[in-house]
Amino acid sequence: MAVASKIICPSCGFSNTPPLANNRCVSCGAKIEDLKRSLTRQEELERRYQQEGFSPLWFGVSIAIMSVMTAALMMGLPMVVPAFDFEGSAGMRISIPVWFLGGMLIGLISPGKTFIEPMVAVFLVAIPTAFLLYMNQTVKTMPAFMYVLLSALGVLFTLIGAYIGERIQMGPPPKAAD
Repeated sequence: MAVASKIICPSCGFSNTPPLANNRCVSCGAKIEDLKRSLTRQEELERRYQQEGFSPLWFGVSIAIMSVMTAALMMGLPMVVPAFDFEGSAGMRISIPVWFLGGMLIGLISPGKTFIEPMVAVFLVAIPTAFLLYMNQTVKTMPAFMYVLLSALGVLFTLIGAYIGERIQMGPPPKAAD
């Protein structure tokens, strides 16, 4: 009886048993290319940090995490501690680090590489957040274009946070062969 050969994931090193579902690693979800074509060391290092597709599942998880974190901080915390009032510009300034940490959290917990999903999720969460903060501002006022700019900055910081989370999850880069 023939023993099934193991397929080693080039991304995480996990030993997979064929056949693979959707040609993806069971451990990290990275796409495993055809074994006949081997990549050079340089190509492997270049592909290490590239996202291969958009995951609707992790987009949904990202929307849920970002919505809950934003709502908890913007609406929930002032209900518990009345001294905190994140209205107007203060709300936008506190949203950016929240979205950064949310991107980092998603980058840490998601299998494979997910940079785009949290960024798109924050874009969709930032629209109503900026609108509500702009409409409800009383003392700490800003013009509408500043809410747009700060929302864009929040999306950018989410991308940076997701990248940092993925880098932490993947560990240090492999040592260069002499």
